[in-house]
Amino acid sequence: MSAAPPGPEASGPLFEIKGGSISLPVLKLLSCDVAAVAVQLGAKVRQAPEFFRHAPVAIDLHELPPEGEIPDFLQLVQALRTCGLVPVGVRGGGPALQGAAQEAELAVLADTKTDHAHPAPKPAPAPKAPPAPAPGSLPGKLIEQPVRSGQRIYAPGGDLVVLAPVSAGAEIMADGNIHVYNALRGRALAGVQGNLEARIFCMDLDAELIAIGGHYKISEHLDDSVRNKPVQIYFRDNSLIIEDL
Repeated sequence: MSAAPPGPEASGPLFEIKGGSISLPVLKLLSCDVAAVAVQLGAKVRQAPEFFRHAPVAIDLHELPPEGEIPDFLQLVQALRTCGLVPVGVRGGGPALQGAAQEAELAVLADTKTDHAHPAPKPAPAPKAPPAPAPGSLPGKLIEQPVRSGQRIYAPGGDLVVLAPVSAGAEIMADGNIHVYNALRGRALAGVQGNLEARIFCMDLDAELIAIGGHYKISEHLDDSVRNKPVQIYFRDNSLIIEDL
């Protein structure tokens, strides 16, 4: 005779629901032609399949006319899943777009984008000349805090510099080089737009995955001679080269 399952009052709380803030990659939708979007997205994902695999993604609708054509969200969701992504919701867009997204079982996420078309009135500041960029400098991103498991950081159009550890389960990505002045335990993908000249520099290599321009190695492919050492990684002769700094 089997025992009856315990009722909800038989034990303490089994979960908690709390507010939180999670950073997600964003797919900014510029066209309602989902078939064409799927083709370009597939090409992008093939450059770094490990980075995008099972990645949650939010769909940004700000660039679509709020009262214009409505994309086929069911088709879009299927295209994203085919590419290995996990669509979780939309942000931006008018009621018609958001309603169609909800019919496809997508959440409507908080809209954090500033509405530049209708800025709040305020006194115009005195014009100030922007500082001149340093010769040869590129746009990039500097991260001073540890990159923890589950976090994903992307530096579009330039280099990514991380001064703190990158934990296992974290992912960092840049169109240019990646510099980690600490331990690299997670995933690092440089040159994700196909730049095979990009490099990865780190002070303590123990990464789950390293990739340059879509060419990658996973942890099992790392030789013990380069583990836990300061190294640079670059692409040459159709393979990734890892050498001491």
